[in-house]
Amino acid sequence: MANVRRPQAPTERQLRTFAALRRLVAMLRGPDGCPWDRAQSHESLRHYLTEEASEALEALDADDPARLKEELGDLLLQILLHTQIAEEAREFRMSDVIESIGTKLVRRHPHVFGEALAETPGAVVEQWEDLKRRERNGASALTGVPASLPALSHAQTIQRRAGKAGFEWESEEQAWAALDEELRELREAKTLEERRDEAGDALFALANLVRFLDVEAEEALRSTTRGFSRLFRRVEELAAEKSQDLRETDLETKLSMWEEAKKQKT
Repeated sequence: MANVRRPQAPTERQLRTFAALRRLVAMLRGPDGCPWDRAQSHESLRHYLTEEASEALEALDADDPARLKEELGDLLLQILLHTQIAEEAREFRMSDVIESIGTKLVRRHPHVFGEALAETPGAVVEQWEDLKRRERNGASALTGVPASLPALSHAQTIQRRAGKAGFEWESEEQAWAALDEELRELREAKTLEERRDEAGDALFALANLVRFLDVEAEEALRSTTRGFSRLFRRVEELAAEKSQDLRETDLETKLSMWEEAKKQKT
């Protein structure tokens, strides 16, 4: 059997360049490349894009630069794969992707590249919102909000857009009152359908309230969930050390182990 001639791998020095990385992705998608890479499409890669973005966020949350470097590389690979697929279909090229974001950056920074003034972060945000309103050209303020965002992030993004369009509570107290009302209706709900609807209303109202408090609901819940997970694992360890089954342990004992786990954390 004749030897199969394989493509030459880039050198370590070449792999430090964007151009070489692009050639590598094109090679993997080429006739002599990888069967898996060749089989991919925009649709088949959708969940990888979400997954890699989530893992990059986890690296940020963990304040782990080494892991963040790796996860950003994985996220960049998804961008390169989608762009390569588009180039093969003659939809657009990498230069179009770069030109698109470059043009947007210049357009959205008239205080840097033009005559506009914006000397504080708040002024910049206000200017961005005004520019985006003009770009929508009469379309809904909610245009462009991705439905695929995590539910809490999606809710707060919708609320911010509606608020900037003028549909907003006038005070934090009103937001508190709205939450109180939704919680009362949830408590009074009888059927499963009513509970689901009222639970959604209550969560939406809570997301809106914490937005008034300058809290990102998604980040707050993720942080609390991570903390609960760490403490619960320690409770499991304590139960094992005491030869106790949490399913059969009384509430007082479980709460005692929870407090012990919290003390060990500090």
